[in-house]
Amino acid sequence: MKIAAALALALVMGAAPAALADPNRIVIASDSTAADYSARSFPQMGWGMVLKCSLKPDAQIVNLARGGRSTKTFQEEGLWSVLMAQLKPDDTVLIQFGHNDADTKKIVRFTDPNGAYADNLRRFVADVRTAGAKPVLITPIAKLIFKDGQIQDTHGPYSATVRRVAAETRTPLIDLDKESQAALQKMGEAQGAKRFMIYSAADKIASHPEGINDTTHPNELGARMAAGIVAKGLKGAKVPASKLVLRGEADASARGEPTCAGRP
Repeated sequence: MKIAAALALALVMGAAPAALADPNRIVIASDSTAADYSARSFPQMGWGMVLKCSLKPDAQIVNLARGGRSTKTFQEEGLWSVLMAQLKPDDTVLIQFGHNDADTKKIVRFTDPNGAYADNLRRFVADVRTAGAKPVLITPIAKLIFKDGQIQDTHGPYSATVRRVAAETRTPLIDLDKESQAALQKMGEAQGAKRFMIYSAADKIASHPEGINDTTHPNELGARMAAGIVAKGLKGAKVPASKLVLRGEADASARGEPTCAGRP
């Protein structure tokens, strides 16, 4: 049902006249770590929700990130077709996957980092360029997993593949994995925990009254940290959206006001 509905929407949108170029648009294809969330899910947030805190007011963000999606299921469920149907020339498309591609428990999501994962990334890049838009590849945000005081590289082969495909296809790369690992290592595990969905019952979080220990998904502070890294990388990516990043304020998301959050 999801596939049929998404494809039908894509066909309808694809029948429309060719869209005019819009260099102020940023389109996000990703998973839960970048997705939008309703107020009832707070404090869980994706970096796509707060990215505009680092951008000029005329920036437009189309956030198509969806929780639980890998490069495989994002296509199988028709989400990539929906994205392509509404893409305009000069759009900047931010592509970040990897968390769910590595999921061997839910095998429907899994992709081999040196096989289908790489092929899917290449397809995304090629499709975006065919539409006259500009792709940017992003490694997945680091998980909060420490051992003996050291942040662990949990996305190893997947991030390596993103870097390799970016180099092969001459696509701008934002190394969110590397940069977020460095940021978390610098602040330490205790401070890093304040940027993820890690709470006890005593914190009285409405969405998780019994507490939660989630080292994968960022809360508002974590989303702002990641968005700041993405904005900084976007500024130097030499794509249409680079000019949208506020000069000298690529890390504004980390200290932006709540009105930037974009919470529904």
